[in-house]
Amino acid sequence: MPAELRITYYVAASVDGYIATANGGTGWLAPFEASGDDYGYADFYAGIDALLLGRRTYEHCRGLGAWPYADKPCRVFSRDRSRPLHEEEAGAGGGTVRITTDDPATVIGELAAAGARNLWLVGGGQLAGEFLVRGLLTDLILSVVPVTLGSGIALFGGDTAPAALQLRSSRLHSMGLVQLHYRIGNGQD
Repeated sequence: MPAELRITYYVAASVDGYIATANGGTGWLAPFEASGDDYGYADFYAGIDALLLGRRTYEHCRGLGAWPYADKPCRVFSRDRSRPLHEEEAGAGGGTVRITTDDPATVIGELAAAGARNLWLVGGGQLAGEFLVRGLLTDLILSVVPVTLGSGIALFGGDTAPAALQLRSSRLHSMGLVQLHYRIGNGQD
């Protein structure tokens, strides 16, 4: 992975470590979204070159209305080999969305070769866990939401590897949400 490449897992999680309910629901975030605070999202998104999503996260985002990432290339990782490789997804609001069963390192390499330097791993937890195990994440921007869910989709699903996290910044937002920015690994800039 090129040294200048950043792959950031920018995500909200409950205090007990869940990014969604067991059925993928994120309605518990609604009061925080309605607060009027964007939690730094606009600035973060403006610096992103491409997005990486798991299949369930992609389906969830598509179900929310207009495709929110129409201006950025998106790669959706799927284990379903019955779908055509690199299928250009129709109806995604004009954005370049490709479904892939390729290895994450291959997809990242292709995006980097095309000039992408800042990638956002949108989710989900299973894919984030895989990226962590493979040493593909460079940053974690975690918005800790002051609620507990008790169960659901874990921040890093499946098997994860130990990772050294170095705190780069923290910020208290409205309604008690705390956003933490960690560098993953050796912390070199």
